Amino acid sequence: MAQEGRRTKSELVELTLQPRVRSLGEFDVRRVLPAAERRMVGPFVFLDHMGPTVFAPGHGIAVRPHPHIGLATITYLFDGEILHRDSLGYKQLIQPGAVNLMTAGRGIVHSERANDVSKEQPLHGIQSWLALPLELEEIEPTFLHYPASSLPERVIDGCTVRVIIGSAYGLDSPVLTYSPTLYFEAMLSADATLTVLDEASERAVYVVSGRISIGSDEYAEGTLAVLKPGVDAPLAASSAARVIVIGGAALGRRHIWWNFVSSSEERIERAKRDWTEGRIGKVPGDDEFIPLPER
Repeated sequence: MAQEGRRTKSELVELTLQPRVRSLGEFDVRRVLPAAERRMVGPFVFLDHMGPTVFAPGHGIAVRPHPHIGLATITYLFDGEILHRDSLGYKQLIQPGAVNLMTAGRGIVHSERANDVSKEQPLHGIQSWLALPLELEEIEPTFLHYPASSLPERVIDGCTVRVIIGSAYGLDSPVLTYSPTLYFEAMLSADATLTVLDEASERAVYVVSGRISIGSDEYAEGTLAVLKPGVDAPLAASSAARVIVIGGAALGRRHIWWNFVSSSEERIERAKRDWTEGRIGKVPGDDEFIPLPER
């Protein structure tokens, strides 16, 4: 799918983006951010839609150990499970509705693999990266896991809302934040309407499944609609739909190269050397690694 960015004439939506398909070896993902037309939404600097897919027995996600700097990663699943391991020694199975928050800071290495390949495995979820504020780009790496039961949820006018990060509709997520951040999931039943309130300086709606209308315009699965600031935006579903809403305060320009995010191009060059020379770390129990790309 080709990347497309389209300015709109809507009173509520300033830009729409369509994802690009990217291969992770075992399966393809739909990459929404970054895009040429829009690099970030609040602190969100990267957004991948994984699946939905089903792996046959003997197959599964197998992302070898690789490094990160200058960001925090969030894995959020709708279906399936992923086994996380990292250079801090953490080993954590993530399942639907839970949150893995891994803060890279000055540098961390992790892998993401299937937990059980003996049977058929579904996989569907969102992986996103949050840029860190300038003063926190080099903090010590950490890993935090939040079980699904810890995330607040409520039904609003036929819509089930789960707040993943930040606050919305009077619900406060326990997930750690480094800057003002908005991230929630909403399941809309047929003919339901949910208003995305003007609670963050930057906001975008991603259609995970189904179709929704924002104002007079309709948006299909795989569309990211960047909302205009300063307005409440009603989402309407003629049939069942799932969306996520992301956003927060803008953090300023960030450079992205491979898995590295930084305000400094020089820092990214150092991270390249550190990974090539084995200085960022290793994942206990997982001896493979992804070499530095040539480009």
